[in-house]
Amino acid sequence: MDARARFAELRKQDGRIPTGDLDEIWAALEPVRAEDILGEWRGSEFDTGHPLNGQLEKAGWHGKTFLSVSDAKPLICRGPDGELYSNTELGKGEASLWNVEFRGEVTATMVYDGQPVFDHFKRVDDDTLMGIMNVKRNAGQFYYFILER
Repeated sequence: MDARARFAELRKQDGRIPTGDLDEIWAALEPVRAEDILGEWRGSEFDTGHPLNGQLEKAGWHGKTFLSVSDAKPLICRGPDGELYSNTELGKGEASLWNVEFRGEVTATMVYDGQPVFDHFKRVDDDTLMGIMNVKRNAGQFYYFILER
């Protein structure tokens, strides 16, 4: 089974997903350039048992918006009034996009302004990205997520 088909299968799966399965998919996907992912993205997560699982949903996380490589909004949330906003308090600022080496490949990476967090992205298809959040304080324990246009 190819990586895209396996990705589609896992995102429909209920319950915990082993990170090793997600790492295999990640390794088979193609890198993407920062300038090629500009726009608005709707976010969701893979349940791997990571401490962040479920927390972004509680905060009203909707997705991410990349206005330019120097203007990225990592935590677009829906407020109580239904309006979308950039949650700079939760994100400790906003972010920028860079092309960064991760796991031996250069791929689009969002670098947070106010905390040691990197979100690495790879292309599943033209409208879907797989993301891995890499946080210094959780070295080696990654948060896996999905972005869709």
